[in-house]
Amino acid sequence: MGSGHSYDPLPEKLIDLALRSGAEAAEVLQSRSDARPVFFEANRLKQLESSEAEGTALRIWQQGRPGLAVAYGEVDPQALLDKAIALSELNPPEDPELTPASDRLYANLGESRPVEQLVDWGQELIETIRTVYPEVICEAEIQCEVETTRIINSLGLDQGYSDTTLSSYLTAEWVRGDDFLNVSDGQTQRSHLDIPALAAQIIERLDWAQTNVEGPKGRIPILFSAKAADMLWGTVQAALSGKRVLEGSSPWSDRVGDVVISPQLSLSQHPERGPFSCPFDDEGTPTEILTFIEQGELRLFYTDRTIGRELGGGSTGNGFRPGLGSYPTPGLFNLLVAPGHTDRAGLLSAMADGLWVDQMLGGGAGISGEFSINVELGYRVHRGEITGRVKDVMVAGNVYRALNQLVALGSDASWNGSCHTPSLVVDGLSVTGG
Repeated sequence: MGSGHSYDPLPEKLIDLALRSGAEAAEVLQSRSDARPVFFEANRLKQLESSEAEGTALRIWQQGRPGLAVAYGEVDPQALLDKAIALSELNPPEDPELTPASDRLYANLGESRPVEQLVDWGQELIETIRTVYPEVICEAEIQCEVETTRIINSLGLDQGYSDTTLSSYLTAEWVRGDDFLNVSDGQTQRSHLDIPALAAQIIERLDWAQTNVEGPKGRIPILFSAKAADMLWGTVQAALSGKRVLEGSSPWSDRVGDVVISPQLSLSQHPERGPFSCPFDDEGTPTEILTFIEQGELRLFYTDRTIGRELGGGSTGNGFRPGLGSYPTPGLFNLLVAPGHTDRAGLLSAMADGLWVDQMLGGGAGISGEFSINVELGYRVHRGEITGRVKDVMVAGNVYRALNQLVALGSDASWNGSCHTPSLVVDGLSVTGG
């Protein structure tokens, strides 16, 4: 049994019950979370919370038919099994997909911090910003969360680990007459939050937004900050899914070995990097370092066990569940976009007349790559200089086309969710409004 969890006899009992009831195969996934968020509102501490959640998912194959049932809190083993059996009767037969036995031990990840430290960080963050901009109103959430995962199956697999993350998110609102400005940013780390760095990011954006200017129009270079660039990578992640390949919906389904985006771009997965690392997926398959795109060339799609078998390459260790009560499906984590060698001044100088996009309203582009989004926070760039904030502008275009028209790739990089990306300047997008 892995070192990342305390012993709980429930999973073994569920596996034993399932096999004695006639199931050919069974799997139990347990998840526990303990979150301590601290909330600030209107520049002041509002409330402290503590929440615990525990869930157990039982997946069986009875006469080849899969059944999945989930329970939260206290579990009645027989009732959970009966539910899984009943649901299996509604599904067509399939081959069981279980990870073989493993006795690997995994160390706990991260370091927990007391509530007092979270409060101090929140107060420091708000005070630092309001020392420079006393008129802004800040809301913040600082949280420490410990998640424990354990997976056990009828082939003898039993492994788990505990994962601690610290997160901070702040919104600074600045009202100037009928002009409303919202600047937001956050951090997620393992053991320590860099509050001065986060405060500096917010203050810098407030500095740039002191003056409103007319927005540019037409097809111009667009600088996406690391935070905003995540919209582009959402489409790329969808295109790299083995499930999309099997469905025929990925535009790259038959393009392995082809250059699909700018040769300046390389994308890989690193299981042990950053605050979103994990040693195995939700099927118990060990995660691996994977290169999906190297210098623009498509090398690999990511898969779970079922999709990997159907595509013929096996699982890449990317079988994740959208929720505890969901079946595994291909998913990405810890996607790293390799940074370039261009600093901020170089990125700006690449635009004689352009737009810096930092925050957007609305969803992403989807698998088609087509998008039209409102810019919540953006800045006009003229002759390599930021001249002020733009309002009421919209950016439209196609993600794939933009990534094939990369102008410059930043040397910076930061985590946005589980994607680590630099800033970048692309061409081929159009700006309207302003």
